[in-house]
Amino acid sequence: MSHSQKQNEPVMNIRRLSLRFGGLQALSDVSVDIHSGEILAIIGPNGAGKTCFLNCINGFYHPNEGEILYGGRDLTRMKPHRIASLGIARTFQNIELFSGLTALDNLMSARHIHMKHGALLGCLFFGPTRLEEIAHRERVEEVIDLLEMESIRKKTVGSLPYGQRKKVDLARALCMDPAILLLDEPMAGMNVEEKEDMARFILDVYELKKIPIVLIEHDMDVVMDICHRIVVLDFGRKLVEGRPQEIKDDERVIRAYLGEE
Repeated sequence: MSHSQKQNEPVMNIRRLSLRFGGLQALSDVSVDIHSGEILAIIGPNGAGKTCFLNCINGFYHPNEGEILYGGRDLTRMKPHRIASLGIARTFQNIELFSGLTALDNLMSARHIHMKHGALLGCLFFGPTRLEEIAHRERVEEVIDLLEMESIRKKTVGSLPYGQRKKVDLARALCMDPAILLLDEPMAGMNVEEKEDMARFILDVYELKKIPIVLIEHDMDVVMDICHRIVVLDFGRKLVEGRPQEIKDDERVIRAYLGEE
């Protein structure tokens, strides 16, 4: 099977997703397929429902209607830790790290979903537990090398500048060995140089892992440069989806962003 054929295979089907908070309709009848081997951007003005969409995929919110089908399962009623254990990893707009721990400890914490041996053996730290710890540490070291984090590995996350904390957040998601990676504004608050680095890391992860990446991002230059397909949300509805060039030239998208009637 050619790579282009594989790229068109949906690995997740999101069907007619609706989400309400009291009288507020956050998502309305949104259907999206996530394909294997693609970087998919979710874009739209502030308040369009982008983060709500990711929150439904990873179980933080349970939609009122619709289904999220992945590996023959419907995820819509599953708890976040169960969804994470199926290989769906997530970074956050407001970074959710253990700020009192080092970068390395944060990455090791992400490996716990793969750990087989219990606390008692862990306390004794011998035999299988020791071998398991070494294997997890090797996996973490690979991610540190990939994202060029050697200089910050032993630093407390709370003491790091914002751009570096974003990098630790991405690294922690990668340490889960994800099958799908959800990135919620990985470049927000970064300067131009940091954005370029982050875009390069996302492309490196994509090239190396060949996993689907779903990306919420406001920087349209970045989106146009690195994404294969774009879904545009506006007021909780899907406005349009297509390839970057199609989206760029679409009158509805231009209106939504410029706020014209």
